[in-house]
Amino acid sequence: MSNISIKVVDFNDNMADIKEIRTSVFIKEQHVPEELEWDEFDSEATHILAYYDNKAVATARLLKNGHIGRMAVLKEFRNRNIGKNMLKYILELAKKHLVTDIRLSAQEHAVEFYRKMGFSVVSDVYMDAGIPHYDMKYSG
Repeated sequence: MSNISIKVVDFNDNMADIKEIRTSVFIKEQHVPEELEWDEFDSEATHILAYYDNKAVATARLLKNGHIGRMAVLKEFRNRNIGKNMLKYILELAKKHLVTDIRLSAQEHAVEFYRKMGFSVVSDVYMDAGIPHYDMKYSG
């Protein structure tokens, strides 16, 4: 992981990088309507960025209620453990802030990834932005 770094960033100061990643992954790749991608939680969430050789390549956010969301890795940087390391970082961050109820909404294709990271499915499948999702809870 020598050329990967992950850190908490200010949303407003890093909006260009966050927007580029989320637009590429969610809006262009997965066809999420742009009006569903950006919400009132962005301004109050803790945002993280993952960098590969100093280029922002992945992002996620942690809400005060322990909900992890908007986790995205640029297509050309997948399968390099960036998502795994970013999720570990967020889980440590949540624990540091004494968040005990950590949850997320996982796209169907990502359920197994989150299971391997200590999450379990706690809902039936449902559609969000036209994509099948499951609610998952961390039991680490």
